[in-house]
Amino acid sequence: MKKMLFNHFVELNGHPVSAAILKTIASSRLSRKLIKPFARTYRINEGEAEFPIEHYDSLQSYFTRNLKKGSRPIDLRPNTLISPVDGVVTELRTIDMNQTLMIKNHLYSIKQILGDEKRAIPFKGGFFYIFYLSPSHYHHFHYPFNGELCSRYALGTTSFPVNDLGLRLGNQPFATNYRIISELSTANGRMTMIKVGALNVNSIHIMDSSTVCTKGEEFGYFSFGSTVILFLENDGSFRPTVPVGSEVKVGQSVGEWISLK
Repeated sequence: MKKMLFNHFVELNGHPVSAAILKTIASSRLSRKLIKPFARTYRINEGEAEFPIEHYDSLQSYFTRNLKKGSRPIDLRPNTLISPVDGVVTELRTIDMNQTLMIKNHLYSIKQILGDEKRAIPFKGGFFYIFYLSPSHYHHFHYPFNGELCSRYALGTTSFPVNDLGLRLGNQPFATNYRIISELSTANGRMTMIKVGALNVNSIHIMDSSTVCTKGEEFGYFSFGSTVILFLENDGSFRPTVPVGSEVKVGQSVGEWISLK
């Protein structure tokens, strides 16, 4: 019962009006008493947080907490792709040659997700990951590889929840949800990172406008429930190093290039 209540607060699943009310409560000092029960319910490692739990004045401020420096070691080997978030790898596979992918019984075209045919072309036959962030996870996102930011743009006007229920019942949520898309040029080809927002709110916050992308560097966070999709261009030498269902952390290797270009 407690988990169900907290899920409503931080994933905002429900009617738009109730979602707005929950967002207001979670952001107010009234929610401060919920922080300790929230941390206990999700078995959050309080020692990783930047500040003691008493420092946070709302459930949302705790949900969006920073971590102490050094809490997430970064795999800096030049041939590794790291996880951009703490989360669960819910999908991990090759992109169909027709540029379509099946996610939770929904068929998506990359054009739908990226909003443009030209942006989709480099990923034909490439690879994709989906990372789901539960309420228990650290909700900041980091660059998965070194590169240069080519573009960043937003799409979507409405949103469905990005948890399992939302993926089953939503009308292709990854193609309709509000999302911010970052396109990177790297030594191993194009890479696109899609941050998918929560229900009916803009929960995505970008903190760094630099065009230099440094592996492991933080550049934003989610204020409510979230999902990240990662598209990789096919260069013929990439392979994943974790299976579907893996729980991963920022900085951990999730794939590698057998030979660098």
